Amino acid sequence: MKYTSSRAGLLLLAGILVVSCARNPYATTNRSYKKQAKAYARTLKMAPLAEDEGTLYPQGNYWVGTTNFNMRKPNYVVIHHTAQDSTTQTLKTFTIPKTQVSAHYVIGRDGKVYHMLNDYLRAWHGGVARWGNNTDLNSSSIGIELDNNGYEPFSEAQINSLLEVLAMLKKKYSIPATNFIGHSDIAPTRKDDPNAMFPWKKLAENGFGLWYDEAAVDSAIVAAVLPDTTQKLNMAALLPDSSILKNVAILDSLAKPIPVPDPIQPKEALHIIGYDTRNMPAAIKSFKLHFIQTNVDTTLTATDKQVLFNLYKKYL
Repeated sequence: MKYTSSRAGLLLLAGILVVSCARNPYATTNRSYKKQAKAYARTLKMAPLAEDEGTLYPQGNYWVGTTNFNMRKPNYVVIHHTAQDSTTQTLKTFTIPKTQVSAHYVIGRDGKVYHMLNDYLRAWHGGVARWGNNTDLNSSSIGIELDNNGYEPFSEAQINSLLEVLAMLKKKYSIPATNFIGHSDIAPTRKDDPNAMFPWKKLAENGFGLWYDEAAVDSAIVAAVLPDTTQKLNMAALLPDSSILKNVAILDSLAKPIPVPDPIQPKEALHIIGYDTRNMPAAIKSFKLHFIQTNVDTTLTATDKQVLFNLYKKYL
């Protein structure tokens, strides 16, 4: 009998320990989330007439609620790296009120996805930013943070999960391919994330963002630098790789400059793509971080200009 009682006590203690260990460490912040969401829900339920009280314009004789409406939906996806050391650190950062920063999704190095905020709600991830004529990206975008300290490659598991999330978002909200962008794209004077090791080309191949036609750019460079067919063949034989873009140092060192197709100028091309060109060095650096990813500086080489022109035509 004593044995049975002792065994029952041990089982009860083990059960308590399991429940304790399984308890969500973010239970408190989750309750805060629900409380805030309910407050916004109450605001949405209010008839517009209540919002008109105290206004100076003449109101109609009665309130008329339209039957034709739906939820506003996000139209952009902005990708970040966390610049922190772990997913746990980032989750904590996004659940402390004083940090004033958040995102809709956090994806760990292990590929685990934390969906922290309803997609229809406004996260605080973009800050002061601009893309085209849009100066409030937080109100029209979904923010995705990738666990990465800013100086390391992104894991395969992480990128695979990101692609799954992007596919879901694109289908659910009909987000155009051109509207998958990086934090550095929308805030060129302040941000440099995601870092230069982020696989933008792979994303574009899956329909998330655009990429330039490498073959077309290579052909344009060859045609400009080596107009003679014999020269082209001789140079091609010397190059260790089939992609001429990987031999930028050789091509850019040649005496003959590679012309930028007239009449487009770099500032105009960058602006049409979406970059804020009020600070051209910053815009160039952000462009190179996204599309060149080597020698990320504030100078456009002849090869960079060919890439820019090729992309500019895609954004028209």
